[in-house]
Amino acid sequence: MSRTHRKSAAALVYDAQNSDLAPRVIAKGYGLLAEMIIQRAKEAGLYVHEAPEMVSLLMQVDLDARIPPQLYQAVAELLAWLHRLESGAADEPPSSALEPIEPIGR
Repeated sequence: MSRTHRKSAAALVYDAQNSDLAPRVIAKGYGLLAEMIIQRAKEAGLYVHEAPEMVSLLMQVDLDARIPPQLYQAVAELLAWLHRLESGAADEPPSSALEPIEPIGR
């Protein structure tokens, strides 16, 4: 099976109160590793957002690296939606999660 058809997953961490400048990619992988990342997140009670375009872009970010500025707005909207979801005020995902995002330049 080609890499484009395998399940992929990326995990972010962001601690604004600990002076994090931007979210960091703390786990990423394809296939079985992706399934394990998703399973562990769910077991920990973390929300798993399934936006293939976002995951594809996050897979380009080095492990333990901060997300690039090109992803700030999209990730900020996801974090804001997650905050509303956790507070019981969210009905729909943020619109940017459904819109195309520019590829990350290397």
